[in-house]
Amino acid sequence: MAAEMKTVRLGTRASALARWQTDHVVALLQAAHPNQQFETVLMSTRGDRVLDTPLPLIGGKGLFTFELEHALRSGDIDFAVHSLKDLPTDDATGLVVGAMPTRATPGDALVSKQGYTIDTLPKGAVIGTSSRRRA
Repeated sequence: MAAEMKTVRLGTRASALARWQTDHVVALLQAAHPNQQFETVLMSTRGDRVLDTPLPLIGGKGLFTFELEHALRSGDIDFAVHSLKDLPTDDATGLVVGAMPTRATPGDALVSKQGYTIDTLPKGAVIGTSSRRRA
């Protein structure tokens, strides 16, 4: 009798984007391993819970990753799906980036009430962003 295959548990945040990314990863894994069972484990991170303070003021590294890393280390999940932008740049001791799917279109979007495109924006136009590295 063959041993029953363990269900692989993927930890991810509960945001719509994180869920889409995880569903995409599960589909890729399922295509490569059709007999394997996968389970998505939705988790809440500090970055998800603190909604009344701008992210740079919350402080600390890993606002969107700490809880998932803890779940990995404790064995509650087998691996985590993250947006690479959320990973701290320092080493997460004992953990590795095991794989990255092929990158989709990396471009950002410009949303303009007046219908401007990036090429027709007036000189000196102010553009809002939530990302310090894009500012």
